[in-house]
Amino acid sequence: MAMKLPVFVSTPKSYLQAQEDFLTDVERSLSDRGLEPVTLGRSEYDINAPLEAVRRLMNACCGLICIGLRRTYLADGTDRPASDIGEAAKSRNGTWLSSPYCQIEPAMAYQIGLPILLWREKGVIDDGIFDRGAVGLSMPEFDLSKPPNLTDQPWKQPLDLWADDVRSVHRKRGNALKLW
Repeated sequence: MAMKLPVFVSTPKSYLQAQEDFLTDVERSLSDRGLEPVTLGRSEYDINAPLEAVRRLMNACCGLICIGLRRTYLADGTDRPASDIGEAAKSRNGTWLSSPYCQIEPAMAYQIGLPILLWREKGVIDDGIFDRGAVGLSMPEFDLSKPPNLTDQPWKQPLDLWADDVRSVHRKRGNALKLW
């Protein structure tokens, strides 16, 4: 049996069964592709500062998938309140934030050149790393009231392309460093 390639899964801790079921489906789908999901606090544990632990784990991984699950609900929120230069204020009523680590961890992966795949639960604000195209390959948002079938083409094809990039990282890590 071939060695599974480690991939960092950036996601907040689930708090709804539908979120947990989706994460389990994603982990199964990654495993079926020969990838080993690695998540701090889910599959791996560390007593050090979280960013130190994330960095150590990520350096051993060949890619990152970020699953921006809903975490904090904004019943009443406004971007740029009382703005008087440039863009007008924007209501964020009824929207969601994910974990701040869903911004931090993909940025860390980007800095070390890992392939990144971003998925965002419906209602999570598409800001920062979730801005469409911010780091390349991204997916449409998913709705856990009608969970996506990861074997359907709109999900399978980008996941397969990303997995190919992950395998490429593994192959290239074996190459000797060339300074010319």
